Amino acid sequence: QVQLEESGGGLVQPGDSLRLSCVVSEVAFAHHNMGWFRQVPGKEREFVAAVKYLGGSANRYYSEDVRGRFTISRDNAKNTVYLQMDSLKPEDTAIYYCARDKRPEARYLSPDPIYYDGWGRGTQVTVSA
Repeated sequence: QVQLEESGGGLVQPGDSLRLSCVVSEVAFAHHNMGWFRQVPGKEREFVAAVKYLGGSANRYYSEDVRGRFTISRDNAKNTVYLQMDSLKPEDTAIYYCARDKRPEARYLSPDPIYYDGWGRGTQVTVSA
């Protein structure tokens, strides 16, 4: 069973940056799209960003709320996916989770959590003055 471990969260001020990392324990990591989601207590899990298994700037997809501020990337040699978060806002406060698209080499990136598995414990991001 695939296991994912997120790290890099913390308490920052508005306008600051954070870089989240997610290490994936799976030999076939390079064949799966990856996504980042976030969740606030009492609310549904929300899509943040996704990257295709091949990586590359052309193969990324973002929610409207984070487009232009966040950047998703991956290093297939390290089985790791990243989320660079710039110009953070208080409304970005949430627990951030990475997940694997369970469809090998899926043609399209999806924002729907139903296509993802391997949810880790998440990492808390708090943006507050």
